[in-house]
Amino acid sequence: MFTPDERRELLSLARRSIGEEMRSRHRSPMEHAGKGKEEGERAAARNHLDDPGGAFVTLHLDGELRGCIGYVEYPGPLRRAVDEVARKAAFEDPRFPPLTPPEIDRIEIEISVLSPLRRIRGSGEVRVGEDGLVVELGGHRGLLLPQVAREYRWGAEEFLENTARKAGLPPGAWRNSSAELYAFTAEVFSEESEKA
Repeated sequence: MFTPDERRELLSLARRSIGEEMRSRHRSPMEHAGKGKEEGERAAARNHLDDPGGAFVTLHLDGELRGCIGYVEYPGPLRRAVDEVARKAAFEDPRFPPLTPPEIDRIEIEISVLSPLRRIRGSGEVRVGEDGLVVELGGHRGLLLPQVAREYRWGAEEFLENTARKAGLPPGAWRNSSAELYAFTAEVFSEESEKA
């Protein structure tokens, strides 16, 4: 579990990273000089935000999904993972056009920090509401975060089916004996939840 200060630090980092990327994309080449100086200034005392960890950043705009990118596992510090996926969620999610300057102050940022994956054998081991899922088969991989099943009120089999669909697999593919099924938990927090 993260402390309120750590959650706010990660959310602030995500927003700052998106803002820096936006400015970088809209400045002239001469203005790029001196970039990177802030990283050293930001260095704080080491804590578990410096440990390896997977994370997803989800962006919402007016209550609708506006981008979501993440790493299931990341070999470097969690704070660096959040920095990278925040930028990618804002500008590289292939489902959406890049974020625009008028949108930046209106987005809501949500972060999901993932536990390590655990192998499961089927729907009987899925804890809907607690687990996120990964389905892998034949070079395809799909992942859905725990909050997706809650939002759509899916049961375990429906959740597995939709995770397989996210991987681009045909209906029922998760039942294939060669399919690899994994579950994970996530600590989820947002700018909105941290205001409370």
